[in-house]
Amino acid sequence: MSDTILIIGCGSIGERHLRCFQKTGRADVSACDANAALLQRVAAQYGAPGFTDLNAALAARQYSGIVICTPAQTHLDLALAALRHGAGVFIEKPLSTGLAKVDDLRDTALKSGRFVAVAYVYHAMAWIQEAREFLRSGEIGRPLHVSVATGQHFPTFRPAYREIYYTRHETGGGAIQDALTHIANTVEWLVGPTTRLYCDAAHQALEGVTVEDTVSVAARHGGVLVNYALNQFQAPNETVMNIHCEGGSVRIESHDRRWSVFRRGAPAWEQHQTPPLERDDLFIAQANDFLDGLHGKPTLLATLDEAVQTLKFNLAALESARSGRAVEISA
Repeated sequence: MSDTILIIGCGSIGERHLRCFQKTGRADVSACDANAALLQRVAAQYGAPGFTDLNAALAARQYSGIVICTPAQTHLDLALAALRHGAGVFIEKPLSTGLAKVDDLRDTALKSGRFVAVAYVYHAMAWIQEAREFLRSGEIGRPLHVSVATGQHFPTFRPAYREIYYTRHETGGGAIQDALTHIANTVEWLVGPTTRLYCDAAHQALEGVTVEDTVSVAARHGGVLVNYALNQFQAPNETVMNIHCEGGSVRIESHDRRWSVFRRGAPAWEQHQTPPLERDDLFIAQANDFLDGLHGKPTLLATLDEAVQTLKFNLAALESARSGRAVEISA
């Protein structure tokens, strides 16, 4: 029997989630968006029931899961409504733009017993899963230092960036909340939560916006020192993470779907390549994981607590960039 899934928000990422939940073959998917013209197109294209009003959508049927793909400042209110409806919740990143109502969401999720996860898609990447498992084995000791260099030509991948949430911090925009949040969440998943950071950020190149498109962060994740360098205008779409441990190093090259290990004393990198992917494959994997989570099966999706921690990273980075001072991050 298929799970009933409601997608709230039918913009670029919402449409992708709708399509990918359908591709699992395990979900009966409906859509909700206040933009009637957008909703009509998406509902017709995918043969999904459509609603312009959330209350009408919730009254129409009981949903197993609700996927929230609206601007970030609306996520928590919608997640609370979804849990009160009796559904599990899958929330697009970032979790929110502030910490208000985070405790309400935690309490409501705990009392409801429903599955809650956040769509940090790097958790679905096989090369990161394998590198994480290797690091957790302890074979090369504990991580001591991480360096990350990442970027892409944002106008190529999101040509409508001037007209969407990206233009304002209040709606989850700017490089910190849009792109760096993925990387920070991944590093925290690999080596533990951020405890202190200093962030410098600026608008360097993207036309038509004033939010930051370039970010440099020096951080501590407990005893691990981490450096992040990111921009959203470079020509190559590349992400390289180097995790240096007591007895060797791990390198993750997401653009090549590869992770490698260099053990101390070895002559070269030992590379581990993962198979080619279509762009939807990661999102289909996420959808399957969420459907598994609804039925109590283990998943690697980002938990609510992990997403709250990354939200604290986002807010600390924004504060540091504004103030020019380092910011401590409490547990």
